[in-house]
Amino acid sequence: MTKPIVAVVGRPNVGKSTLFNKITGKKISIVKDKPGVTRDRIYCDAEWCGKQFTMIDTGGIELKSQDEMWRHIKKQAEIAVETADVILFMCDVKGGLTASDVEVASMLRKSKKPIVLAVNKLDNYDESALFEYYELGLGVPVGISCEQGKGIGDLLDEVCSHFDSVVQEEDDSAVKIAIVGKPNAGKSSLTNKLLGFDRTIVSNISGTTRDAIDTPFTHNGQKFILIDTAGIRKKKSVHEDVEYYSVVRALASIRRADVCLVVVDSQEGLTEQDVKILGYVHEQGKPSIVVMNKWDAIEKDTFTIEKFRNKLDNDLAFMDYYKAVYVSAKTGQRTEKILDLALEVLNNSKQRITTGTLNDLIGDAVRTTDPPTKNGKRLRIYYTVQDGVCPPTFIVFVNNQELMHFSYKRFLENTIRNAFDFSGTPIRLFIRERNEDEQ
Repeated sequence: MTKPIVAVVGRPNVGKSTLFNKITGKKISIVKDKPGVTRDRIYCDAEWCGKQFTMIDTGGIELKSQDEMWRHIKKQAEIAVETADVILFMCDVKGGLTASDVEVASMLRKSKKPIVLAVNKLDNYDESALFEYYELGLGVPVGISCEQGKGIGDLLDEVCSHFDSVVQEEDDSAVKIAIVGKPNAGKSSLTNKLLGFDRTIVSNISGTTRDAIDTPFTHNGQKFILIDTAGIRKKKSVHEDVEYYSVVRALASIRRADVCLVVVDSQEGLTEQDVKILGYVHEQGKPSIVVMNKWDAIEKDTFTIEKFRNKLDNDLAFMDYYKAVYVSAKTGQRTEKILDLALEVLNNSKQRITTGTLNDLIGDAVRTTDPPTKNGKRLRIYYTVQDGVCPPTFIVFVNNQELMHFSYKRFLENTIRNAFDFSGTPIRLFIRERNEDEQ
């Protein structure tokens, strides 16, 4: 299921960033008592009562200001409205209902999107102060105090009540493959080659694909959904407002995908931005394939492929499970292997190991390599279980978590990888403490 997007909008200094931080539990947005601090959108995943969504914090809107910065912020807020599934409109009870609030409300109503009205700084919770906000025509205002944490639960209940009407269930039998990468790496060309027809606009001008585009198809009896996304630039390279939200959608596509194809321009080689994109895929626990595109344009000798592999090994040491394929979307060279590889890494991500087999494996590893000691105490590993898949997740129960050195944890992870094929997928290893009498 696609996560709904909730955009927080309102005039400056009403507490949007404070609310964003309260809901997401992360101090990502800069909170200062100065209007205009949040100029670009900041986004983060959040969850309330089992419902997951992506929250976007936007800059404060000053519709009548002629200042260039304020015009820029206004444009970004308009794009937030277009992009969001639910709009959370914030006002400030201490400042009272302003003409700017009325104008922003008028703009929001034209979107035809679900709107939840929050009135912040209601510290003494005097509900009579909310009456004037009914004039906005946005329904019942929800009084909150971000500083004191009052009313936020009721606000989230109201926001989440709109999700069922804006989010559609996806076909669970179809494998969702997100094609991501930098602009002009050949993502759309690869999509067209895999589909066998020109479905996206392809040009040599980077940034042609502005949003994620889903295309269902069937290959060898298996249903797929290809998600072609906008190129993910460095933050300092994102100048156009609409492009910023294309990046938001691209990253959201990674989160809802089953497998990610990270397309790299072989002519440029693996760049810092490519590594950052792969890092995001890794953090999300997604099986992936590094697609080295434009391989036909590379001048080759006996050592070419070895040089590329050494570069990948070095730069992707944090995900040494990576699986790479060298293709040309232009000529079709080796592109026929990609879907089979995608299914292979997805199946690896779904792999389960029986508890007995897993504990025999870990037991043998402990006997050959002693666990670490600290201050005369030795780490004892009681047992290990697999807790989940996609990605494969394991829990190791020990006598003392502090005795588990990161190098030994890595040793245990490599032990599991060496015994079972988890290529192309991350695995998660968590350490839990348990008393000996709890065995």
